[in-house]
Amino acid sequence: MGQYERHVFVCTSGKTCPTQNSKDVFAALRTAVVEAGIKGHVRVNHAGCLGQCGHGPMVVVYPDDVWYNNVQPSDAAQIVSEHLVGNRPVDARRYVAPPGDNKVPEQAPPTA
Repeated sequence: MGQYERHVFVCTSGKTCPTQNSKDVFAALRTAVVEAGIKGHVRVNHAGCLGQCGHGPMVVVYPDDVWYNNVQPSDAAQIVSEHLVGNRPVDARRYVAPPGDNKVPEQAPPTA
């Protein structure tokens, strides 16, 4: 086994996640991991763009390959307690998409 059992990646860059409070999600997940006593087993990292712009903030748990979308800071405790401690992904926040980039198309400005 590697140094950590799981890595949690939070998109904190790109076009949309930073505008959707992803840095607050990152901080809330880090705090929840510490409070759950699993800091030495789970690492929460900033991530670059995950190619899912418009669906964020995006969170990915590896090696589980579980993706979460529209994550809010208030979701952090549930993700940690149910998924990272209880080994049950949080289906209400789970994101399932086809492989590859799944960005929401940018809307064209209205024409006059």
